[in-house]
Amino acid sequence: MYAQWIREGKLPTNSDWNKDLKIKFTVQDPCQLVRKSLGDPVAEDLRFVVKSFVGEENFVDMYPNRSNNFCCGGGGGFLQSGFQDARRHYGRKKNQQIIDTGAAYCIAPCHNCHSQIHDLSEHFGGNYPVVHLWTIICLANGWLGENEREYLGPDLAELGL
Repeated sequence: MYAQWIREGKLPTNSDWNKDLKIKFTVQDPCQLVRKSLGDPVAEDLRFVVKSFVGEENFVDMYPNRSNNFCCGGGGGFLQSGFQDARRHYGRKKNQQIIDTGAAYCIAPCHNCHSQIHDLSEHFGGNYPVVHLWTIICLANGWLGENEREYLGPDLAELGL
């Protein structure tokens, strides 16, 4: 819907905030949304939205990506299953995939992906913050409240306050 709203002029975009900062972002392709249902067209829309708010030059894609991207290991109820060691084991590949991009941030449009990847970053020392897509949209447009910055790193935590 975000891509549609941008194209219809209903959702304003702004990537100027990142022109000088040049903070690099990558994006997680959620399994349920991309691989198991809507496929590459929704993955393309996801990239269109992200680039609209961080700047095309500040987006780094994972490899593989879109329908071929790796699962983060937290979906299908696994995040809540209690099998923390197994979940982290299966998520190692995703963690390394994110690190390999060199991006400072990972954007996760799915709540399960966000929680899993956040845990992976902390557990494996990835040192990359994981943010919700809506957080970046709000940050870029100056709508992000002071109490909505929990997952931002120190480089963005006070931006626009």
